Amino acid sequence: MVSAWLMKARLPLLLLILEVLFIVLFAVTADYEDSARPPLPARRHGGNQSEAMGGGHAQPEGHGAGAAGPGPIATYYPMFQDVHVMIFIGFGFLMTFLRRYGFSSVGINMLLAAVAIQWAMLVSGYIHGHGGKVHIGVTNMLTADFAAAAVLITFGALLGKTSPLQLVVVCFLEIILFSVNEWIGLSLLEVVDVGGSMFVHAFGAYFGLAVSRMLYRKDVEEATKEGSVYHSDLFSMIGTIFLWLFWPSFNSALAVEDAQHRAVINTYLALAACCVVTFAVSALTDPNCKFDMVHVQNATLAGGVAVGTSADMMIGLHGALLIGSVAGALSVLGFKYITPFLASRLKIHDTCGVNNLHGMPAILAAIAGCIASVLADEDNYGYTLYRQFPARSPANETSPEFLHISQHMEISAGKGRTASEQASFQIAALAVTLIIAISGGAVVGLIVRFIPMDQPRGEALFEDSRHWHVPDDEENTQNTTGDALLTPRPAGKADLETGFNGH
Repeated sequence: MVSAWLMKARLPLLLLILEVLFIVLFAVTADYEDSARPPLPARRHGGNQSEAMGGGHAQPEGHGAGAAGPGPIATYYPMFQDVHVMIFIGFGFLMTFLRRYGFSSVGINMLLAAVAIQWAMLVSGYIHGHGGKVHIGVTNMLTADFAAAAVLITFGALLGKTSPLQLVVVCFLEIILFSVNEWIGLSLLEVVDVGGSMFVHAFGAYFGLAVSRMLYRKDVEEATKEGSVYHSDLFSMIGTIFLWLFWPSFNSALAVEDAQHRAVINTYLALAACCVVTFAVSALTDPNCKFDMVHVQNATLAGGVAVGTSADMMIGLHGALLIGSVAGALSVLGFKYITPFLASRLKIHDTCGVNNLHGMPAILAAIAGCIASVLADEDNYGYTLYRQFPARSPANETSPEFLHISQHMEISAGKGRTASEQASFQIAALAVTLIIAISGGAVVGLIVRFIPMDQPRGEALFEDSRHWHVPDDEENTQNTTGDALLTPRPAGKADLETGFNGH
């Protein structure tokens, strides 16, 4: 009796264990960053209070972050709000197209994001830190949301075919690999990916596809509930609209000054062009020239992914429009031809079509970033070239070139890379990301397949009632009204954001 209850209670018990772990780790290894701490008190009564606070030198009242300027919260919080909405509303509602899986689409999306943001703050802090405590501020919140976006993209590939228990385990392990890959790209290879197209979208998509391949079972092909009804597609469009509106914030959140302004403009234009081309190509690929809601829900967002790496670069207004246009066409064609091929020939079932919305557009983004890096020079950027590509700064701080640049702009010593060398590292980062994502996803997929974790089968596929209290009217009409309204959806044709993310 007890063992049977424990089997059913594995998920809630795991969640409680994880939250206790997070509480302990935050208590022992993390603290507020300086700008979130109160100012040190002024010396009073001969300095005893100051010394009691642990410092031999008292600081005047009001000293500290926030006294000298608006601080990071005023700079980053507006963008963070937009990204946060994308993670919890955009991603969640985008996946509600499945007629019997809406509770899980929104609910488990929220659960996974909540686990991911806590774990990502810690893991990223441990990897990027230099000893001591992890200092948490609003920028950590942003990067944690980007990490959560990668997890939710993976969720899109696995939607309806995995148990919540499996998904939580996948989330926990993926965050570790995501953070390692991001550290390699940003700290070792020193590449630029302001919108997270490589580190968030490509990683999340191909990690998810690798897990999906390892979990493949033939009954997924025979599932009868992988489809939408009229109202479920409308709910999914809510997610699409939120993502489409806020994507400029996602791509520009961590950029600065003119680069941030440029990222907003480029993303805005890429999304607009992508939307127009998506509608056109969707109609052209249909014998009756009708629009496909699957394409509209997903491919209209591909421009945001495709421009992500180069969003803050000088790609030109026409360049942003071109990238968005190509991404829209590529995504629609992916849904039409590549997704069925992956499912039938390679046994890679992609419920939400993340390869088309995130994977292939992210590869396009890496190529666009490589080209933009080759063309980058002081004629286009001025001295901000060395802020845009820090690795291109002179390596020797005493060199005449470094001293000349530092008179005009504050820079740090870099690697002294040429434009072509920087472009090569951009492509290398994509290759490393794909290797870690695919190999890591395969290993994690094997783990959650062969350790008993309640993977759904047969009638439990794409079905909420196994894990949720479903209203009686829904259960009673499951095999009548629902089937009558069912819009067939080929395996893997679907949707998802997102989301980086990864920043």
